[in-house]
Amino acid sequence: MERILVWDWPVRVGHWLMVAAFAMAWLTAESESWRLVHAAAGGVVVGVILFRLVWGVVGTRHARFANFVRGPAAVLAYLQALAQWRAPHATGHNPAGGWAIVALLALGLATGFTGWLAYNDIGSLGDLHEGMANTMLAVVGVHIAGVVIGSLAHRENLVRAMLTGYKQGAAAEAIASPRLWAVPLLLATAIGCGWWLAAS
Repeated sequence: MERILVWDWPVRVGHWLMVAAFAMAWLTAESESWRLVHAAAGGVVVGVILFRLVWGVVGTRHARFANFVRGPAAVLAYLQALAQWRAPHATGHNPAGGWAIVALLALGLATGFTGWLAYNDIGSLGDLHEGMANTMLAVVGVHIAGVVIGSLAHRENLVRAMLTGYKQGAAAEAIASPRLWAVPLLLATAIGCGWWLAAS
């Protein structure tokens, strides 16, 4: 294996933008004076997810859901191998990581939707919104643990890979372009959703 480009710019920028926005939404959740910031941050999370859903179909090789979403048997086999410290190396997301990504995207949308309803006093959904956010935070914790374990098991810094875009892999698995041109579309979607949710 060699050092190859795996994660394009939209995947990396979207990942860290979602991390920052979710953290901001979490920190401002209990403050009425920060209500607009909380709503805007939640909107940014939703915007990133909406872009990611599209990018998961039309994006680069390792960004596509078809590349990393596997069935339960594949996930179980990977986890069993990981428990024995012999899990196969994945150039993109491993099967367990793929499910964590899908769970985070689904929970992010559900949290944003219930938050919008609660923000506009549609139904009594504040507790449900908070429960969704807490569940998402728990999945984030599992995801972080998986990144740490995966980094140790494969002797590869997965956090650095999500910063630089480069991982170990076969030359044939490299993506051809980092797709920097798509980042403005991502940012426009995220900022637009953040503005709309805060203003609605």
